[in-house]
Amino acid sequence: MKHDVGSVEVICGSMFCGKTEELIRRLRRARIAKQHVQVFKPVIDDRFEHNKVTSHSGVDLDALPVSGSQEILDSLDPGVTVVGIDEVQFFDDGIVDIVETLAEQGIRVVITGLDMDFRGEPFGCMPQLMAKAERVDKLQAICMVCGGAASRTQRLVNGNPAHYNEPIVVVGAQELYEARCRDHHIVPRD
Repeated sequence: MKHDVGSVEVICGSMFCGKTEELIRRLRRARIAKQHVQVFKPVIDDRFEHNKVTSHSGVDLDALPVSGSQEILDSLDPGVTVVGIDEVQFFDDGIVDIVETLAEQGIRVVITGLDMDFRGEPFGCMPQLMAKAERVDKLQAICMVCGGAASRTQRLVNGNPAHYNEPIVVVGAQELYEARCRDHHIVPRD
């Protein structure tokens, strides 16, 4: 008899490190294993197709855009065994309890998110989710300045580093952001 135990897996890191691509890889493998997979994304993430999670390299998977964390529970299909949630840092604080509820129901929950905002500070719910997860994978990108390992997301405004007081959430891609290493990540404060 198979005992289904829920779990939480967090895939995190800077922008352009391959978080969504890794999420898609894990969810496709779950489908190959005949598991019932359902994927969610925040409505605010409108960079690519509305009903898909899409990596920067163009790999995609069907997803349901939701406007809040409770909508994930409300939209859950019967018999789901694996839930994927992309860009979890954009969800309200209730997402932590929702993820815990899903895992307690025996569901494997695989989530992606930026662990740090453009300032280099913990992003939203990510610290709590990382602490509660059974597995955390922190991926790295390539620094656009030196080519080294990048763990930070640099926001740019007119080609220059964004000031510390800029809004935390500004959805965008390569036109607004770069991956940077610690040494080349710049956040002016004055």
